[in-house]
Amino acid sequence: MTRTVQQLFDLTGKTALVTGGSRGLGLQMAHALGEAGARVLVTSRKAEDLEQAVAELQAAGIDARWVAADCAKDSEITRLVDETLHRLGDIDILVNNAGAAWGAPAEDHPVDAWDKVMNLNVRGYFLLSQAVAKRSMIARRSGRIINVASIAGLGGNPEGMNTIAYNTSKGAVINFTRTLGAEWGKYNITVNAICPGFFPSKMTAGTLKAMGEEKLAAHAPLKRLGDDEDLKGLCLLYASDAGKHITGQWLAVDGGVSVVTGG
Repeated sequence: MTRTVQQLFDLTGKTALVTGGSRGLGLQMAHALGEAGARVLVTSRKAEDLEQAVAELQAAGIDARWVAADCAKDSEITRLVDETLHRLGDIDILVNNAGAAWGAPAEDHPVDAWDKVMNLNVRGYFLLSQAVAKRSMIARRSGRIINVASIAGLGGNPEGMNTIAYNTSKGAVINFTRTLGAEWGKYNITVNAICPGFFPSKMTAGTLKAMGEEKLAAHAPLKRLGDDEDLKGLCLLYASDAGKHITGQWLAVDGGVSVVTGG
């Protein structure tokens, strides 16, 4: 029997792991998944931030837990998966959101900073996806992986934004999503990406201050930056059975900026 829209979007009984989940876009997506009924485990490097995030989620009636881990380190990824499986059982939804950025002209960009960005933004996504799939999703022939990319991965930057490592990493995430979605479709694992535009956050604070929020908003057809609700709908679509026939895809949530710039 065909399910209703409400049933298709319902995540009751599902478990979601959200990296970079203590604030910003990660916390927004944790709210979306929890509000739809999922148990949520959020992770980032700092326990204090995670405690505050989980308190906020629990105050909203969400079953939320946390594990502090650095997703740029192999051993920490293994420990994170171990603890999540031990505490919550199988992982149904993985949101790869933890990320790093670095600003420097390409000709002067430090190699160690390049490696830091790539290790977290690309290598970390791969290793965590691999671990979760091998230990939870493949055997059950079920899973949803959501990778947070960026419109920065669709092309170059306007003058004044020198983030070659970040842009390169997010371009890699988009093709990683396409490739993994194609390869793991046989296991009924969907893999999709979200490409946010500018959202106020700790990571974007410096850029927003330097370039001006009003100026950046003016470049978007919708004349605004992203807010605390704008990723919720797409995250839930990708995570739920409402999106069960979507895989290997990316979608920009940017107020139309990528349409104007040709991304």
